[in-house]
Amino acid sequence: MPPPRFPRQSQPASADAWFASMAGQVLLVSEADCVRIAQQQWPGQPQLWLGACANLMPAETSTSALLLRLHGANEAALAGDLRCRLPLPIVSESCACVVLQHVLDASPQATELLHECTRILLPGGSVWLLALNPLSPFRLRWQGQGLTAAEPITWRRRLRAAGLSPEPISQGLGPAWGLAPVVDVQEGAGLRAAFLLRAHKRRVPATPRRAPSVLGWQPGATA
Repeated sequence: MPPPRFPRQSQPASADAWFASMAGQVLLVSEADCVRIAQQQWPGQPQLWLGACANLMPAETSTSALLLRLHGANEAALAGDLRCRLPLPIVSESCACVVLQHVLDASPQATELLHECTRILLPGGSVWLLALNPLSPFRLRWQGQGLTAAEPITWRRRLRAAGLSPEPISQGLGPAWGLAPVVDVQEGAGLRAAFLLRAHKRRVPATPRRAPSVLGWQPGATA
């Protein structure tokens, strides 16, 4: 049976503009510590950061020398440290951690991208999913900006369908409404603007399934 698909809007320029706005920047500042901690969990291990747009791209640090940073460029392409399309030109089971910072809120290829993240993860590796919270009053600040959102329970179902094991509790990030950064996290998404949901790649499949195709570096990939 083919993997389930869920609809996503195309990523118009307004999504890029929203993250550059005051409200978008407040959210990014609120999430900065979370992204930095994710990078520090696997020192010296290859990692991938995927963001909705260039405005989200984290700065390089000494602990993230092996961090590959990509962001949505248009409906079919990714840009950043290299330009490519799906499937990702990354060796299967080569990354220890993948950070998805709102890229699935904006990508028209969200399902395919999530399955690609599972493919490139090492067994036991982790995905840090940062997503917009549709239950937050903050949603009024990003509605109509080319972004979509789903509740944590929906994301857990999608992560399981992609072959990942999500944690049972999400963490709320950012403000509920105000335009001042909130750097602390809370247990459960609550009314916070966004939430973090972590998932791990199963070391042994829970049920027998067809082995995923192995993808190496693509000779024609544009670097």
